[in-house]
Amino acid sequence: MQILPSASLAPYIKSYTVVTIDNDLRDEVFYPSGYIDLIINISGGAAATIINGKRKDTPDIELLGHLTLPTRLTVAQGTSVLIARIYPYAGTLFFSDPLSEFTNYATDMYDVAKSGSTDLYDRIMFADSLYKKINILEAYFLQQLKKNENRVKKAIMVQALSQQFLMNHHTLDLPALAQASGLSERYIQKLYLTNVGISPSAFAAVIRFNKSLQMVLNTPESLTTIAYDCGYYDQAHFIKEFKKFTGITPSVSRQSLIKNDMDLQQAVNIGF
Repeated sequence: MQILPSASLAPYIKSYTVVTIDNDLRDEVFYPSGYIDLIINISGGAAATIINGKRKDTPDIELLGHLTLPTRLTVAQGTSVLIARIYPYAGTLFFSDPLSEFTNYATDMYDVAKSGSTDLYDRIMFADSLYKKINILEAYFLQQLKKNENRVKKAIMVQALSQQFLMNHHTLDLPALAQASGLSERYIQKLYLTNVGISPSAFAAVIRFNKSLQMVLNTPESLTTIAYDCGYYDQAHFIKEFKKFTGITPSVSRQSLIKNDMDLQQAVNIGF
């Protein structure tokens, strides 16, 4: 189930999604999305994230930063989570630390802001309907947005820069981007590391990967066709990059989606 944010938060938050796992999942591949996810366990069920081979049990509230490493999920049957999917440029508006602190890590929000996170979780769990839970979460986001309103200008700047290379077939020419924007390459690098959590080139690679992922999962196109359509040098380059993000090849990903339950994949896959 997916719910859109209020008009005030729509520029910064893509959606709220509730996912309930019907069957135990073990080592399910979790694809890098290009988004930041605030994940709230609203069922008390058990789950764990395995990033680059390191397992971390899912806490009450977890911030999943940008992923550029192989990641897997293990989730017990009956677990329900509420996911707030935050646009890649907007995370800095809601969380105080530089976004690079959260990259390739599932962060327990109690370790970041214990009292505020505990209060938020308690109020969400006390609410007796999904819409009330989301209203509480929206109030929290609006409070954080007001607190960090001085960061909005830079967030919008990163959004505009990203749109430029998104329109350029998901490839990045940093010198050209710097010239067109009137900003130095060094400043653009700093903007991305602080506001997105990864470099411009890493972000472009994640976006290109997601374009290829959608084609792998939703079309019968050959890997060679997908590689060229998504701007990779050749099929070998595409397979290498895909495996770097997921730990598996595109063909294995396509086969596993056919075999496995699709609800979780639909929740974590993306579209810009």
